[in-house]
Amino acid sequence: MTPFTEQVINIIKKIPKGTVMTYGQIAALAGSPRGARQVVRILHSMSKKYRLPWHRVVNAKGEIALGDEEGRYTQKALLQEEGVLFVDGDRINLSVYRHEPVLEGER
Repeated sequence: MTPFTEQVINIIKKIPKGTVMTYGQIAALAGSPRGARQVVRILHSMSKKYRLPWHRVVNAKGEIALGDEEGRYTQKALLQEEGVLFVDGDRINLSVYRHEPVLEGER
């Protein structure tokens, strides 16, 4: 496993209930600011194996990025169960629900 992949997995595991992070935000924290698509790949291939809270990851607009209707419905339902509210039906207000982790050395 690459160090980037390991970092991504660790970051996603630590997203608290009721909050979200964006693909790009995770990529940047893991050391690759332009690696959002790799975060998508990691989520797709490793969510089950590492029991990742995949539903807490959204796109930069605060929208669910899954293409299939069932997946979008599931992700939205899981987020709503955690208290995340959607604006205009399909968007999350990132200024309210975005998780901003404290990095080592910033405490």
